[in-house]
Amino acid sequence: MRVVKEFNQEDIRISIFSWNNKYILKFELGPMEQTFKIPETDVLDESDLGIFWMGDFFEKVKVRFKEMGDSFRAEVGNL
Repeated sequence: MRVVKEFNQEDIRISIFSWNNKYILKFELGPMEQTFKIPETDVLDESDLGIFWMGDFFEKVKVRFKEMGDSFRAEVGNL
């Protein structure tokens, strides 16, 4: 597995890997993570992956993290 890029954006850790003819995009926030796999054949250049941490897609990732966090905290509160 090759690390393409790693960085933080708005407290979310973003890691991009190249593995098994796919790009793996991993978004991490606290104890939660979201992972997406994209075939390398669908990407002309690695710089094209930037669309996934900008704009609407990234906004939806943040909303999903909020939903995940709310659900997680609710369950932990029931322990």
